[in-house]
Formats: sequence, structure tokens, C-alpha cells
Amino acid sequence: MIELNEHVTLLMVEDDPGHARLIERNLRRAGISNPLVHFDTGQKVLDYLFASKPLFSRQDQLLVLLDLNLPEVDGFEVLSRIKADERTRLIPVIILTTTDNPREIDRCYALGCNVYVTKPVEYENFSDAIKRLGLMLSVVKLPGGVK
Repeated sequence: MIELNEHVTLLMVEDDPGHARLIERNLRRAGISNPLVHFDTGQKVLDYLFASKPLFSRQDQLLVLLDLNLPEVDGFEVLSRIKADERTRLIPVIILTTTDNPREIDRCYALGCNVYVTKPVEYENFSDAIKRLGLMLSVVKLPGGVK
């Protein structure tokens, strides 16, 4: 099994339970063994990141896999809040969504996303895309822990 780094925790923000299972299963198949915390709304991940008593160690490294189409608080707002706050702005955010609209892609990069991946609609292509994402994650270097 590959670990990005022993202290990296993946935060997956995905409201579709089927997509969440596929993402986790295919990351594991790609050899990513890091802890993965699943949130089904944008508000829940914001509560996790910005709680008055953080739910994670400030020494931990985080990587966010973020869908855009979320209930309560959409992915654009989550991305904006993460990147606007000094404590969380260095957390890498990978947009993982079915949306391939060039305007939305540009907007995500303007807000500070690190990578934008479109989830294919077909099951096999979706699985393959997530496995390739896992392989990419196994070689990336991340910034230090959250401040």
C-alpha cells in the first residue's frame, strides 16, 4: 500500500453515497491507504475545519476531495472559505465533480483549487479516473501541516 505521507488525511466531500463508495474503493485499489473522512455536505466539512476546537491535529496534513454540487453549502463556497483563511489556505483541494463547464473550471482555479477532475458518467471510466487520481496522489508532495 502507498501512503501519501503517514500524516495525510483525505477529506472527501461527496453527497452521493454511490460516488463516495466508488471513490474510496478505487483510491484503495490504486494503493492509497491513508485515512479518509467522508462528509456528505459542504457545511459538515466547514464545521470540521473551522471548529473552535479543531477535530484534527494542527500537525496533520489534509487533502480535500471536493464535489461542487453539494447540499447546504456548495463546493464553490467551501473552496472559497478554505482558500481565504490563513489557517487552511495551504490545504490542497482537488475538485472531483461531474461538471465540465469551462466557466466553472476557470472559477475553481481562480478560487484556488489545485486540481480539477471531471468524474465520468460511465462506471468503468469513473473507476479508471479515480484509480489514476490515486496513482497521481501517490507521487505528489504536499505542503506542511495546517497552521
